[in-house]
Amino acid sequence: MERIYLDNNATTIVDPLVKDAMEPFFCKMYGNPNSLHSFGTEVHPYMRIAMDRLYAGIEASDDDDIIINSCACEGNNTVIQGVYFDMLRGGGKRDTVATSQVEHPSVMKTFEFLESLGVHVVYLPVNADGIITPDVLKENIDPERTAFVSIMWANNETGLINPVKDIAAYCREHGILFHTDAVQAVGKIPVSVKDVQPDFLTFSAHKFHGPKGIGGLYIRKGVNIPPLIHGGEQMGGKRAGTLNTPYIIGMGLAMELAVKNLPFEATEVRRLRDLLEDRIAAIPGTQVIGKRELRTPNTILVSFEGIEGEAMIWDLNKQGVAASTGSACSSESLEPNPALVAMGMKDDLAHTGVRFSLSRFTTEEEIDRAALCIQKAVERLTAISTHGR
Repeated sequence: MERIYLDNNATTIVDPLVKDAMEPFFCKMYGNPNSLHSFGTEVHPYMRIAMDRLYAGIEASDDDDIIINSCACEGNNTVIQGVYFDMLRGGGKRDTVATSQVEHPSVMKTFEFLESLGVHVVYLPVNADGIITPDVLKENIDPERTAFVSIMWANNETGLINPVKDIAAYCREHGILFHTDAVQAVGKIPVSVKDVQPDFLTFSAHKFHGPKGIGGLYIRKGVNIPPLIHGGEQMGGKRAGTLNTPYIIGMGLAMELAVKNLPFEATEVRRLRDLLEDRIAAIPGTQVIGKRELRTPNTILVSFEGIEGEAMIWDLNKQGVAASTGSACSSESLEPNPALVAMGMKDDLAHTGVRFSLSRFTTEEEIDRAALCIQKAVERLTAISTHGR
């Protein structure tokens, strides 16, 4: 049985071109790029190319910083905890921070940690479309007391895209630092820090066909936060640790390829997503979450009435189809889907959410086969549920 992978919001296959580009830096050009001898210096040009690709990929200026780290979880922690140590720990007029009710666990858990330290945190609700807008901020925060806002660019479960440019403008107008977790946006839709102008932005290579365990934190020129990891002078002293040369090179190429493939994402990946979505929506008792025009082109979150999400995932896996009930970082949780809860769904329905996420490597044949498997799973599980009653 040939397997079908529809969990690309959790992680993606490494593009073979990226794998090939990384290979020489494991056993041939393996020097530490911070070393002064030839083993180190011969790596420098390749590192420069990789960093240039990252800057170009998000349209960052040479005056801005992109700090290489292990993943977006580390980047999110660096920003949120850094704001605490830099601005909030000593008290002052701006004593409040804000985030949404539908953020990734690496953001939510870090804000909860700040709460344990006595910081006032505002958790912003989504609007009727499941997104955060400047109007939501205006209705829920005191702009004179708010120091920092963190809103994800695109939701990892629903794929819904927040109007981050407008949110960033609102924050700038009121002197509020703004961070966006762009993990689910990079490689799916255009991401430009030049256009949006956030103070901080995080991304992770394995979400756009790069290797796992490497990511980046963008910091706008003139904005400073203390490092999360102290030690050597790597990354200008802003993130200590020996540079992961092969993975940085891989991430740089993956970024370049992701940007080049954005037209394909917007057309072909979207077409396949819509094809699968239409097939699913035709099944009785299903509800697709979020308007498709407001979502990233690869993502579907669907509720199957009367069917637990975990049961659906189990059945699909037996048929060789990989999907998920939401974030991979909370996949072991039995709590109702937080995105569905935030959008007003009752707990019994919020337990039924299943996410299907495509990539540029997904084929139409796979979509056709997956649709049939989903239909069979719904029929089988509905029969079991009906019989049980």
